[in-house]
Amino acid sequence: MPVSADVKAPRPHEAVWPKRLPRELVVPSTSLWFNLEVSARRYPQKAAYVFFGKPLSYAELQQQAESIAGWLQEVGVKKGDRVALYMQNCPQFVAAYYGILRADAVVVPVNPMNKADEFGHYITDPAARVAICTADGAAVVAAANAAVPEGQRLTHVLVSRFTDAMPEGPIDPELAPPAPVEAWLRLDPPMPESTPATQYVRWTDVLAAKRVPGPHTAGPDDLAVLPYTSGTTGNPKGCMHTHATVMSNTVGIQWAHGGPEAVSLGVVPMFHITGMTGTVCAAVFAASTVVILPRWDRELAGRMISRYRVTHFTCIPTMIIDLFGSPNYKSFDLSSLKALNGGGAAMPQAVAERLLKEFDLVFAEGYGLTETCAATHANPPERAKQQCLGIPTFGVDSRVVDPVTLKEMPVGEVGEIISHGLQVFKGYWNQPEATAAAFVEFEGKKFFRTGDLGRMDEEGYFFITDRLKRMINASGFKVWPAEVEMLLYKHPAVQEACIISAQDSYRGETVKAVVVLRADAKGKTAPDDITNWAKDHMAAYKVPKIVQFVDSLPKSGSGKVMWRLLQDQEKG
Repeated sequence: MPVSADVKAPRPHEAVWPKRLPRELVVPSTSLWFNLEVSARRYPQKAAYVFFGKPLSYAELQQQAESIAGWLQEVGVKKGDRVALYMQNCPQFVAAYYGILRADAVVVPVNPMNKADEFGHYITDPAARVAICTADGAAVVAAANAAVPEGQRLTHVLVSRFTDAMPEGPIDPELAPPAPVEAWLRLDPPMPESTPATQYVRWTDVLAAKRVPGPHTAGPDDLAVLPYTSGTTGNPKGCMHTHATVMSNTVGIQWAHGGPEAVSLGVVPMFHITGMTGTVCAAVFAASTVVILPRWDRELAGRMISRYRVTHFTCIPTMIIDLFGSPNYKSFDLSSLKALNGGGAAMPQAVAERLLKEFDLVFAEGYGLTETCAATHANPPERAKQQCLGIPTFGVDSRVVDPVTLKEMPVGEVGEIISHGLQVFKGYWNQPEATAAAFVEFEGKKFFRTGDLGRMDEEGYFFITDRLKRMINASGFKVWPAEVEMLLYKHPAVQEACIISAQDSYRGETVKAVVVLRADAKGKTAPDDITNWAKDHMAAYKVPKIVQFVDSLPKSGSGKVMWRLLQDQEKG
């Protein structure tokens, strides 16, 4: 079916659309699982993923996924059930992802940086009864599970070790991570003890059993993935993506000529919508090879690009900045790179120019949200503009409108960016009011309100200028102040807290907490006490790097904290 075949009037960007590409795509009317089945049949022995020198073939990936699907069905997972997936980048993430889909279930990707206080929400909100994790996260899952009400707890947890996918002997020194990272990868902590309510099962045991799943029945309109995003209030919300919405951008990642010959560096987190769409879905659809890095390391990244002749690299600007900061960067052979793209934050002009001058590489920025399964806008590499979101991708209709009147703004004037396309999600899980507020009817079509303020130039390129939503962008990680505030209120010394952004020379923005202490904590609590506590209770990128104590927070007549006033004061 054509993507957004109802786009009628030509838009300005169509004049600059690459001639090599179709304006719209014909998207398969199949499930995401079928993509793996096809690639495994076509290229059974081809490396799908490489992990510290050990390849995982497409045939092996399919076999592992089917074994996991059989186990999931055996332990009671039915069509449409949600399964939490809590892993750093590794081949097991992909096998588990497709195993869940093969079982007709729904993937709930969870940030592996989350602590137990955060993870509990991903058990109770989607009503997950099964989780799949690596051994380093099993204790977090167990602690979170013990803290939720008894009737809502997980019944089964499948636990893998990173070493299950690593070479049996020593790692080639050229591919070896730093000693502390390798020690973490080789950790084999004891599994949490099973109880009558929750069983903990080894990954290797499940694969060895080779259980055969029942027929695969999921179709394009069935729910496939439930990634979570936060917002202005409360806990994170699940974004309902079907096989069709994910398939749209899976097929649509064609700016960079990706195909079976492509080799990409998989370092953007797979739990995140960008990493998931690119390195888990699009790579399998194209039958390409992904060289996986579980954590960013500039020296290792440079060596792997050189060793594996990496052709495609999706990243965030801070990774490129860090790579240039290496004393060894001139020794890295980047000549194989054909496409360099990313988003999350603007690439500094000086760095983009340096990439072009020294390596003849164009950094093509893009734009998208969890609600849109990653990109709705991208820069065509042959005509990219710097510090620019790009033009609407295949079949996408995007406008800039007045956020109050919803009247379309003239070229060059700022308004809210709204988007219509097949990759747009179906709504927030069990949140009908939030879903209704996220969409608007415009020219007879349903558009998603991004909450981002921007403008469009005369050629149809979009530029972001500000946010309507409260959000901090720290090195591409989105930090939602309301979520951090909720966690800080659990600190025994905190009476009130307001989270704002502060400028950071490396991260772009960082997290600042403006805190009112309880009376009995004044004089006894230091800013470091708050920061150190936060490190134990929330993901590292959410931890306030700056803590300021104040006597009171400014409030409106209705009693709401005037966060914007504090933010403006911070900006000076």
